[in-house]
Amino acid sequence: MEELRFSVDEQKYDDRHGQVLSLTGWYVPAEGQTLEFRFLGDGKEIAVPAPERSPRPDVAQALERNLGQFLPGFTVCIPEADRLAEKYHTVELILTDGAETHSVWKKSREELEAFLQESLLEYHMDRVEILYDTMLEIQGWVMDQRGDAAAELLNEDESPVPCRMSRGRRPDVVERRGLDEEYKNREIGFRISATLDEIAGKKVILRFTGSSVRKDHEIDVQKLLKDGKPKGILNRLFRRSEEKTGDYVQWLKRHSVSRSRMWKQKHVNFDKKPLISIVIPLYNTPLPYLKELIESVRKQTYGNWQLCLADGSPDDKVYEFLKKNYRHEVRISYKKLKENGGISVNTNKAIELARGEYLMLCDHDDTLEPDALYEIVKAVNDHEHADVIYTDEDKISMDGRHYFDPHFKSDFNLFRLRENNYICHIFVVKRQVAEKAGYFRKEFDGAQDFDFIFRCCENAAGVIHIPRVLYHWRCHMDSTAADPESKAYAFEAGRKAVEEHYRRMEIPAKVEMTQRPGWYRSRVEIQGTPMISVIIPNKDHIDDLELCLSSLTERSTYENYEVLIVENNSEEAATFAYYEKLPQRFPKVRVLTWEKEFNYSSINNYAAEQARGEYMLFLNNDVEILTPDWMEEMLQICQQKEVSIVGAKLYYPDDTIQHAGVVMGLGGIAGHIMCRASREDAGYFGRMISVQEISAVTAACMMMKTEDFRMVEGFDETFRVAFNDIDLCMKAGALGKKVVFTPYAELYHYESKSRGLEDTPEKQFRFEKEIKRFQEKWGDQLKKGDPYYSPNLSVTEGDCSLREN
Repeated sequence: MEELRFSVDEQKYDDRHGQVLSLTGWYVPAEGQTLEFRFLGDGKEIAVPAPERSPRPDVAQALERNLGQFLPGFTVCIPEADRLAEKYHTVELILTDGAETHSVWKKSREELEAFLQESLLEYHMDRVEILYDTMLEIQGWVMDQRGDAAAELLNEDESPVPCRMSRGRRPDVVERRGLDEEYKNREIGFRISATLDEIAGKKVILRFTGSSVRKDHEIDVQKLLKDGKPKGILNRLFRRSEEKTGDYVQWLKRHSVSRSRMWKQKHVNFDKKPLISIVIPLYNTPLPYLKELIESVRKQTYGNWQLCLADGSPDDKVYEFLKKNYRHEVRISYKKLKENGGISVNTNKAIELARGEYLMLCDHDDTLEPDALYEIVKAVNDHEHADVIYTDEDKISMDGRHYFDPHFKSDFNLFRLRENNYICHIFVVKRQVAEKAGYFRKEFDGAQDFDFIFRCCENAAGVIHIPRVLYHWRCHMDSTAADPESKAYAFEAGRKAVEEHYRRMEIPAKVEMTQRPGWYRSRVEIQGTPMISVIIPNKDHIDDLELCLSSLTERSTYENYEVLIVENNSEEAATFAYYEKLPQRFPKVRVLTWEKEFNYSSINNYAAEQARGEYMLFLNNDVEILTPDWMEEMLQICQQKEVSIVGAKLYYPDDTIQHAGVVMGLGGIAGHIMCRASREDAGYFGRMISVQEISAVTAACMMMKTEDFRMVEGFDETFRVAFNDIDLCMKAGALGKKVVFTPYAELYHYESKSRGLEDTPEKQFRFEKEIKRFQEKWGDQLKKGDPYYSPNLSVTEGDCSLREN
């Protein structure tokens, strides 16, 4: 007989709303046992509100128990907890059946007082790392329930460490922790930078001081240096095994153009030799930065360029500087503006100076790699319709000594662009395309380049991506790149730019800003109420199927759907008894019977023939719906004419990522990106939280237009178990259709329990055969690499770390 199992997973204290102590956890009683919660003070019962109960599929999964209608999750809320310590020596939460008593949680007066006091001040370290072996970077949040909390960095002797500290709002924390409105405007976030030369010893103390609590967090600087690898956010980018180097600076040196290569580039005779006009608006530009920029342009291995400078500064410092240092450089065109018209007006003035066939955007304090223009002109010669060209980029420190935060981008990805301006630098556009699109618009100042990029891409016959870091973006602490709160107007302008894009494309949509500054969420209006046919293969495992169907039925807000359960070779009598009751319990469910041997592709094709929907939604029987509008989130994308398939975001029961898109070539054939990362993880440059075009998604939850499914002749039945969903996505892509991943349709996936493992020689032989079949069918695409995953990122690790070859 099973015994009582329980756990308290979380204890929280809310001092602001009734001094409420919350205990959250789960319990599963022994078979037939009925238990009640009691809260005791010195052994006497204290009246508290009835516990809130909740399903905990992770618990059922871990214990391998069928819990039926029982809800194992609980939250016990105890008001006026501060008075408990005054009245009682011991407080305790128990479970009892009247005869037996089990202590779930217990604290003495001293322990409770200490816990309540400690809970008043909370902090979290998002990132602690050493950058470039010279600088300590710390990022996180701190909050005090009774007021504001201060942060300071101290040496071991408690003397202050000279550092740069900025504070900012953290709406992501407010939402995740369910904090009240007041916290939305509090600057609970912090970012601290200190050079190692300013630190006196081997350790530092980060001290947080609230209204009545002080907490110290010790940071072992020496250990961070010894470990030699970043922590937190950047760990995904740099994490490697001990024998590999993960240092981006060294990587950049290995991949930068060599002197011999530069010499060869200077002597290449291209068929097309376009003049490239680099347009730059100037305003109070620091002259040392301008000098670095100009010198990086003059060092280009391709020499047919023009540098167009429009200066809206109130003084003549730039003019005098250029006159003194570059009066003989005929490729520089300079115009002093009568007044500063803002960045859009000034950029348009710079464009008026341009004579080139191509326009290239650049900021006044950034720098280029010496082969930047060469690679751009090479792309012009290699591609018939190179109307728009963009490259990868990284950031450069203010002193120009350190390179960091490389952005290795996807090939052109319109859905990703609608989320955030991932293209950014370098951006080059054919002059004719820019003229047709229209130049910069003042009403979009702050996001003027985002608006311009959209309009140029809309009018381009071809958008080419060069997967090389050719641009170095100087990182200012007061720029939108480093301090998002400093330019809220820019993010609103970006939202309008996305919304205007939809209007031009005649797509009815509303665009919202997200908690992540500069990132947007689109809500496209669904046309009509088309039927969706949900297809679920099943063999026994009725507990899984019950959770799937109940969560689908009870949580889904979309109503026009049917569910086709495809029975295939079940062996348990209980399964068929379960099927008989389904029509009464779930009127939208039909049970089909597949009588041949297991073949995932054949089973789904069989169901698809009998589906009535305009869209088919292939679903595993071991998933649980989390977001009520999951069908709408997928449908609003799938209905767009260029889209064929949409995939969802799936989690393991422990809230780590199971699926957020498939990368071709990852692990040899194809693999899930960022598998096992935290549910909260935004991923490499927001990859895990962005709607985006992708090569393939898993059919554990996959929506597809029925007409497209028929056009590609459904699943390839030679893939009996593996790669059938990837193959289907590839076939849709071969027709010029898009496959899109959305993070806004979320489900738990309890990971293919019904199929089992490849644990016999027969199964392993079949799997190897399907690998070979996939390689034969899609070998050319595998060789080219995944267009939505940079060739600079690892295909052996699934964490978007640097590729070392």
